[in-house]
Amino acid sequence: MSQPDADSTADSTAESTADGTTGAAAGHPFARLADFAAVPRVAGLALSPDGRRLAVSVQTLDPEGKKWISALWEVDPEGQRPARRLTRSARGESAPAFAPDGTLLFLSARPDPAATDGAEPRPALWALPPGGGEARSVVSRTGGVGGFAVAADSGEVVVVASTMPGAADAAEDEQRRKARTDAGVSAILHEAYPVRYWDADLGPAVPHLFWAGVLPAEGPAGEPAQPVQLRDLTPDAGPPTGAGESVTLSPDGRLALRVEPVADGPAGRRDRLVLVETATGAGRVLVDDPLADVHSGRFSPDGATVVCVRERTTTYAEPPDYTLLLVDVATGEARDLTAGFDRWPSAPQFSAEGDAVYFLADDDGRHALFRVALADGQPVRLTSDGAYGDLQVARDGSALFALRSAYDEPPAPVRLDPRATGQHPDPLPNPGTIARLPGTLTEVQATAADGTRVQSWLVLPEGAGAEDPAPLVLWIHGGPLMSWNAWSWRWCPWVLAARGYAVLLPNPALSQGFGQEFVRRGWGEWGGAPYTDLMAAVDAALERPDLDADRTAAMGGSFGGYMANWVATQTDRFRAIVTHASLWDLDSFVGTTDAAYYWEKEWGDPLAEPERYEQNSPHRFADAIRTPVLVIHGDRDYRVPVGEGLRLWYDLQKRGVPSRFLYFPDENHWVLTPGNAAVFYETVIAFLAEHVLGQEWRRPDLL
Repeated sequence: MSQPDADSTADSTAESTADGTTGAAAGHPFARLADFAAVPRVAGLALSPDGRRLAVSVQTLDPEGKKWISALWEVDPEGQRPARRLTRSARGESAPAFAPDGTLLFLSARPDPAATDGAEPRPALWALPPGGGEARSVVSRTGGVGGFAVAADSGEVVVVASTMPGAADAAEDEQRRKARTDAGVSAILHEAYPVRYWDADLGPAVPHLFWAGVLPAEGPAGEPAQPVQLRDLTPDAGPPTGAGESVTLSPDGRLALRVEPVADGPAGRRDRLVLVETATGAGRVLVDDPLADVHSGRFSPDGATVVCVRERTTTYAEPPDYTLLLVDVATGEARDLTAGFDRWPSAPQFSAEGDAVYFLADDDGRHALFRVALADGQPVRLTSDGAYGDLQVARDGSALFALRSAYDEPPAPVRLDPRATGQHPDPLPNPGTIARLPGTLTEVQATAADGTRVQSWLVLPEGAGAEDPAPLVLWIHGGPLMSWNAWSWRWCPWVLAARGYAVLLPNPALSQGFGQEFVRRGWGEWGGAPYTDLMAAVDAALERPDLDADRTAAMGGSFGGYMANWVATQTDRFRAIVTHASLWDLDSFVGTTDAAYYWEKEWGDPLAEPERYEQNSPHRFADAIRTPVLVIHGDRDYRVPVGEGLRLWYDLQKRGVPSRFLYFPDENHWVLTPGNAAVFYETVIAFLAEHVLGQEWRRPDLL
């Protein structure tokens, strides 16, 4: 089900949209925000044990256009048959995974037809039979099911479910929740840090792991299956983070491997790996490194070895570093599998034969797939362009499957050879194909003041050329330890390209995928090399005759918002600044974010080591701002609390800087609902049109 081709309007240069878009791109679906929101969005890949079925999660707009609903689709691994829809409900379905018999398991808050209590549905574990038919709810809890894992050989299941402290069973958990509700109590008493995460308060209920065993099948003639009896594998899990939410099972189901957050100093946290015997609930620590977080563990096909990520803890002097560990399950003995590899491996898993490990890593503006043989420890890159994720290894070793995206490709499932290099396969037929984009993507190189190469992506609108150069918008990525390499629906440069803007996406100092030294250049000095790298990238891009050096703007979110603020204090070369979910006062941010201990390692204690705050906090240079600024922030943002946006807005207003504040009372660090996402883009487009193009300000209708 691909999107309609807009080629019929390509020659209609006089066509325009309601937001003022003109030119060849005006007829493109990305020029109409309602059409852009309606493009199906593919995620969440799963491969059946026999390798004959792929399941993906696909988000589409609900009939009212007020929210995206996720459904499961089946994709042909051979690429011969069109994709077909498997599920449909008003609440949606997500997190697909196959049991050994081909049953498709997933999470959904859809109503259970067998339920008789009339309670509001919560996310539960559902099962869709391999031969088709109706899905049925197999595991539910009062607080909902937050995740699950399936043993590859035995089919046994562990679920993650939030549970009230002291609740011995499901009935007592429900009773304790009801008592709080009946008493009108929402208060939470905290006795350890942290107290919230992303956009959610932590506690009083915390995640526990429950053993569900092999899920029972329906009886003959559709008789209901026997109810699943859950057994708590982590009864002692307590606040603030419980048993954690990450779990995987050994192929035979005897062992559960979980990430356990533990205290690291008076108010810090770090992660270690713990093994739990599913028969008894007995646990033992597998990997505990006081100088690192250890996570992302996966079992080998024989269950004798675990591969995991070791993330070296940051310090005031050094950024993190990542490597893969091979750990003997019986003894806990570990060895470094990727020693000396100057990239950051993630998401490891074993080959079907167990003689190699596949992993993903940012590399030169791509998020590539690698293979490393256990015998030699030499990583080999298998893919050329694009960003890969959701890797699936066929059990017979014949193929790999993954979701691939890039800045000119939305996520789509692809089939890969397990050993070949330089791969860039065509997408398998799927519901999220886009016929064409309103422009082109090219790679740009620049040289920083210290001689370092700075890589960027440049999105050019249709029709840009020396005769009609395009205005340029600099987009600065978040993180900061990430890179521009993958498609984004939240920050999609093609929405601006459809309106005639070029968009530059540089990877400055602190970006990963360019080596440890490249990250180190900006560590603790965000206002230094990251800023000068960005300016070098802009300078190099503006040497092109198809870009207009007089009409430019800068935008960023999160760390990118910090950099947008910093840019505003350092130069007036841009006509407009857009800053979303941004850091303004570093001291205030570090003390109020949801993981203060992480950021304080880089910045230091502001009372004992104030130097980095004083040198790099944009608010200290507010008097230098002359450029108009659009501030955007969500009230549910616990990563960069809304106080940062409020302080920035006030500081701009009292200095008379032309500025506007787009405030979202119910959005978090991201703008996620369709209506608010449309207003986000509309406001940004109107602000850029006013200050970059010199047009009259047009307030979005719904604001």
